[in-house]
Amino acid sequence: MFSKAVQDKVGHYVYRLIDPRNGETFYVGKGQGNRLFMHIRGEIEADEESDDYSLKQQRIREIRLAGLDVIHVLHRHNIPKDAIYEVEAALIDAYPGLANLQSGHYSPDRGPMNSEQIIAKYALPSVPDDTGHKLVLININDFENEDRGTVYEQVRYSWKISVKRAKEADYVLAVIRGVVVGAFVADEWLPSGDPRLNMPGTLSRDKRFGFNGRRADPEIWELYVGSHGKRIDSDEMRHVQNPIRYYNMEG
Repeated sequence: MFSKAVQDKVGHYVYRLIDPRNGETFYVGKGQGNRLFMHIRGEIEADEESDDYSLKQQRIREIRLAGLDVIHVLHRHNIPKDAIYEVEAALIDAYPGLANLQSGHYSPDRGPMNSEQIIAKYALPSVPDDTGHKLVLININDFENEDRGTVYEQVRYSWKISVKRAKEADYVLAVIRGVVVGAFVADEWLPSGDPRLNMPGTLSRDKRFGFNGRRADPEIWELYVGSHGKRIDSDEMRHVQNPIRYYNMEG
């Protein structure tokens, strides 16, 4: 534990939790005071909107059952409050396979890219932000070999999403690294695992949903996607951390 005097000096910090059995970093977090130690002891209450809590706690229990202690490293301390999210995001990006299921702040928009990806992204036209459409923007994984046929399957299943708001949307936009790569109409949203979703080999996941739908009409596709994708410049449209972003919707 940090004494009050140490807490005052340490300020805001970003830390890693490491499994002593294999040296693997399994969680990156931020905090101040004794939040680090509360995390290790399992005293942080679960966030029902997030899966990373249970994954992290399961790993900690396994380490304890092995008679070992979680290793921790403070990567940066006394960080200015407005910089802490950037430090945390950079570390999350640097350690794949973490229990953090949400990416770091703005990682989906300005996270790891090579120079060719940077050039391609910023050479693209921008997505219009004044169409009046209600949109759900979903951040998906990159597709391989420019196979855009996989975009629909990736974007439709399965998400922790407000179904009420999702049903209000005119279109669902698929986003990769801040670029819209697909535009779809969701005809119905169904619970994860529902056979009507026709997703063979997938399992039902608690509080998650997917949709059946279709590619948007050509004029809508051209508006939001174009030939090679369109870059998101609007702060209101950009993904911060959660893979789901709602636009032009209240609530």
